[in-house]
Amino acid sequence: MKKRTNMAVALTIAGSDSGGGAGIQADLKTFASLGAHGTSVITCVTAQNPTAVTSVQACTTGMVRAQLEAVFAELPPLAVKTGMLFSSAIVSEVAMFLAGFPSIPVVVDPVMIATSGARLSKPAAIKTLTRQLLPLAALVTPNLPEAEALTGRQIRSVDDLRDAARRIYGLFGCPALVKGGHLPEMNEAVDFLYDGKGEWMLFAPYIKGVSTHGTGCAYSAAVAGHLALGRELHEAVAAAKNYITQAIAQCAMAGKHTVLNHSWKVSILK
Repeated sequence: MKKRTNMAVALTIAGSDSGGGAGIQADLKTFASLGAHGTSVITCVTAQNPTAVTSVQACTTGMVRAQLEAVFAELPPLAVKTGMLFSSAIVSEVAMFLAGFPSIPVVVDPVMIATSGARLSKPAAIKTLTRQLLPLAALVTPNLPEAEALTGRQIRSVDDLRDAARRIYGLFGCPALVKGGHLPEMNEAVDFLYDGKGEWMLFAPYIKGVSTHGTGCAYSAAVAGHLALGRELHEAVAAAKNYITQAIAQCAMAGKHTVLNHSWKVSILK
């Protein structure tokens, strides 16, 4: 009998996207593409598609806790990624639980506003996230609007990216990957990583005319997936940057919308 593969387990704690492009669905596709076994804790159910979020129904904190306990009891993850947590109560519940597992790296995607413009976190949830969850994080991955909200400063240049990453580390004590995909008049998608000891600038060609729905979710999930596979933080971030760049560059069509191609590695082999 062929020996079974021992797969690394990665966990996503996030909302469900009925359109399949972001949230839990994007995270699980990413984990699978990297060869990790994906587990999930659903915090919210959303009615959404690539153009709009029409309804959000949050899970109870008791249900979130029950999911966490069920996963950790039999499938303890080697890395965790958080996405849409929505309310202060859910953020606090997740933070209190994860505080009991300090050796497990937690990648925090501070989801605040969807690409469509819909608010995905209540204002009080952001305060709880900064006070309770970020101090536990191995990495936080804000996009430009999220980084501006966390730092209280505008970001208009690559130098601003660097300053924001350093400021976030100073404010909250966690490494920061500030994503510059929305910087104006750029031909490259530039991200900046600062972990308190070293700093890295990551470049990729800026690909125009492709929907970015779900890229933030998949990027942070890819970091968590690579951490679960045993990579160091800066290596995991670099590998994740390549993953999301290829998923965008080799995007596919679903209905009338462009979607990330999580199977791009398989496509290369064909």
